[in-house]
This record gives sequence, structure tokens and C-alpha cells, in this order.
Amino acid sequence: MQNGSGPRKHTIAVQVENKFGVLSRVAGLFSARGYNIESLSVGETLDPSVSRMTLVVTGDEFVIEQVTKQLHKLIDVIKVSDLTDDDHVERELMLIRVNAEPQHREEILRTADIFRAKVVDVTPLSFTLEATGDAQKLEALVELLRPMGIQELVRTGKVAMARGPKTRARKAEVPKKVRVSEDPKVVGFAD
Repeated sequence: MQNGSGPRKHTIAVQVENKFGVLSRVAGLFSARGYNIESLSVGETLDPSVSRMTLVVTGDEFVIEQVTKQLHKLIDVIKVSDLTDDDHVERELMLIRVNAEPQHREEILRTADIFRAKVVDVTPLSFTLEATGDAQKLEALVELLRPMGIQELVRTGKVAMARGPKTRARKAEVPKKVRVSEDPKVVGFAD
């Protein structure tokens, strides 16, 4: 433990070029150094040539600093931010299939309502719920539904975004409609 700080979970946002193999290079960087990625979520950004990764990694300040420096060395990495100590919003998505025996149906629906979960599938034997929130909220929901019998549970990785003006404002470009009469490949047509 360096700098007097013990290991804790860090949320790291990484912007990368949206290319084949980038995810495996980032994951390889962690595994080669013996660091476990506890959560990983990746998706395209407003710019389709850029992807955003949100990673959750446990480590002390020294380990996180080393990981951040190594990420910056990867050629496809555009930006790395440790959001842990910054003001940010984070969410996870969970799908959970629960036994829906007649005597438990109302309780399951009440619990779902309290947690603002949506019922996304119903069968004679089960309810599938969709819930979003932070990890503690989702864990609390799981614990309340566990006595009813959980058949299956799937969670996404955490996604996080800095709050406020730290992020640059950028509007999505609206593709300009090309009028047929302006298209050089089209001859002899009127609008």
C-alpha cells in the first residue's frame, strides 16, 4: 500500500478508437499484470469511430496510477479518466427471472414497483424483471426476491459518466439530406 491508501474499487472511463482488437488489448493489459477487471462495459459513443469503456478495478492509488499510465501507452486509447473521486453518475442494468407462484405474485410486483423495476416477461411460472440503479440497489432487490426463488440473473457492467461541465458539449450532427437534383450521380430526375 503506497500513499497510505488501501485497495478500493475504482471506476475508470476509457475512450478508445472503435477498431477490431482494442478491447482485447485493454483486457490483456490488465491480465498481464495480474489485475482483475470486476466490471467492463463497452459501447459506441456519439462519434461512431470512438467507443467508451467503463471498467471497475480494485487497487490502491499506486496500482491505479500504473494501470492508467499503461492504458495511455496503448495506441488506440484516446482518453483515460478515473471517475472514482469525481462527481459522477453510475448505473447497472439487471434482468432477473423469479419463480412466480400464485401466493408470491403480488409481493413480487410490489417489490418491483418499490425498486422501479419493470416486468418485461411473464410466463405461468415466472416473472422477468428489468432493474437499473447502483450496485447496492440491485443487491437489495436480489436479496428481497431470493426467498421467492431466483431462476436466473444477468447484470451488465457499470456505466458511468462525469456530472456537469467536465464533459465537452457536442451536438450530434444531423445528416444533410441530398436532394435528388443535387446528386451528381442522378441525371434527369426532378424533385
